[in-house]
Amino acid sequence: MTTTVAQEETRETRKFQTEIKQLLDILVHSLYSQREIFLRELISNASDALHRMKFEMLTNREVLDPDAELAIRITGDPENGTLTISDTGVGMTHDELVENLGTIAHSGAAQFIHALQEQQQSPEAIDQIGQFGVGFYSVFMVADEVRVTSRSYRPDERAWTWVSTGDDAYELMPTEKSDRGTTIEIKLKKDALEFAEAWRIKNIIHKYSDFVTFPIYVTDEETPVNRQQAIWRQSPSQVSDEEANEFYRQLTLAFEDPLTRIHVQTDAPVQVYALLFIPGKLDRTLLGLKQDYGLRLYSRKIRIQDRNKDLLPGYLRFIEGVVDSEDIPLNVSREMVQSSRVLSKIKSLLTRKTLNALAEMAEKEPEKYKAFWQEFGIFIKEGVTTEFKDQEKLVPLLRFYSTRSEDELISLADYIARARPEQKVIYYITGESLAAMKRSPHLEYFRKENIEVLYFDQPVDAFLPQAIGKYEEFEFQNVDRADIKAPEQSDEAQPPKPGEDFEKLAARAREVLGDKISDVRPSRILVSAPARLAAPEGVIDTGIQRVRRLMEDDFSAPQMVLELNPGHPIVANLTRRVAAGEPDDIVDTAIEQLYEDALLLEGFHPDPAQMVERIQKLLEAATRA
Repeated sequence: MTTTVAQEETRETRKFQTEIKQLLDILVHSLYSQREIFLRELISNASDALHRMKFEMLTNREVLDPDAELAIRITGDPENGTLTISDTGVGMTHDELVENLGTIAHSGAAQFIHALQEQQQSPEAIDQIGQFGVGFYSVFMVADEVRVTSRSYRPDERAWTWVSTGDDAYELMPTEKSDRGTTIEIKLKKDALEFAEAWRIKNIIHKYSDFVTFPIYVTDEETPVNRQQAIWRQSPSQVSDEEANEFYRQLTLAFEDPLTRIHVQTDAPVQVYALLFIPGKLDRTLLGLKQDYGLRLYSRKIRIQDRNKDLLPGYLRFIEGVVDSEDIPLNVSREMVQSSRVLSKIKSLLTRKTLNALAEMAEKEPEKYKAFWQEFGIFIKEGVTTEFKDQEKLVPLLRFYSTRSEDELISLADYIARARPEQKVIYYITGESLAAMKRSPHLEYFRKENIEVLYFDQPVDAFLPQAIGKYEEFEFQNVDRADIKAPEQSDEAQPPKPGEDFEKLAARAREVLGDKISDVRPSRILVSAPARLAAPEGVIDTGIQRVRRLMEDDFSAPQMVLELNPGHPIVANLTRRVAAGEPDDIVDTAIEQLYEDALLLEGFHPDPAQMVERIQKLLEAATRA
């Protein structure tokens, strides 16, 4: 752009203050993690200027270019290495250019620099400060020179150009510009020429500024690049399922529709627009090491973060969606959200809305909730064990299979509703799988008496009883406990006395098994199985023991009580052989096998293959005739 003699005569050269130059260095070299963000910042500034113009024209039509389209135009010139961003907003006068572009200090820069110097902190400390309105200066990450030409909407104001290379000075000069608004001409650095390419410009717009209210045109295209309409800011009643599902697929790149959506719009206690989705299927890597979960965070429809992990508790990390709030405090680069009470309130609001939606689904759409539970139930269980404050809403959402409902999930409320009148215990069993638990000898008495037992088939289930404590005055009890108190059995009830011969077998078993067990006793629970391993008082819940086995390399099986069924043929035969008093290594072998069979059923056997030799020895004895 050439200058006239008149312009040269009125050209002003102004120096940045020392602390301003320091701040500019920080902005350019240390603040932003990605250079492309400069375009987001310039588009945001243009959008702000257009909003102000729109507001002005509500009451004042005596403005420059009253019929001009409120829009943003971006043109890249790869051959000359330039990028131009224009808007038809309010524009700036000479003094406004000086204030907004030439004097960063009015927005707190000097105090910030002094704070850094006093605390002897590195530039990284800038993550802790608030907004200073300095996003424009991010342009110097990619620019050798920046020219800002602006004309105010006031008809009697003339146009001015502000020029800077990002060093210690800037220039101001009058210029010719017939239309209203601001044009920013950027001479790109050699390593930033990509930003003059139309495809790169569009990519950045779609990533950060797709929902800016005003149309954004790129190069000579007549169709806006951005979508403009933010679906989450529309009234929920105006958003169709088709529109919401299409937005979800674009957001997540998923092929299937979401299971449901949660549309939140509120001004109290904080201003929030949110559109959350429960996916139709679980991304299985969520249970592994995947870190890219979280909600897309917007401020005034400008994307600030791709994956914010602080807007929902960790146990709801499967939720996808967007959150838009003008109340969230951002750091100066608008790349990070600062911890605040506002963020905590938004998190509480979104959590409450999500859990309410799940409760409503469970009540009104049980089949849909069943589909949800099969995919995401483990996260609700995680929440029960990690977020005490949310338990009141989470516990009613729990679902389990049981001995009386092996194909249909039930809630704790369902269990209590059909418990025996005198029953004040929620019985459960833990195991490595549903199939293993269904074969467990611990269930024999409860099946016989038709007493319902819940299946706890996931590792996290073992922590639920301790986390919940009591549910509706019902305590939780694992049916593998040696001191189990089942209905029909009073505290005074004693196990049947099998006689002295059984005690001889028990003594022999204690001698053979040694410190592998804590005791051997007759069982009150077994019906058709020969033995079970029961957890004595003081032993950690066996479900938790299984978790430890998965995590600890040096895990060893806990000492359990070996309960024998005196009426079972194997136990009866062993009792008879021991009572005969003759040395019999088959008895010892059988005792060891009964113990390891029970250990295998509990999921604690360290090396099942080593049982083969003993089993073959027993087969040899059984076939000897």
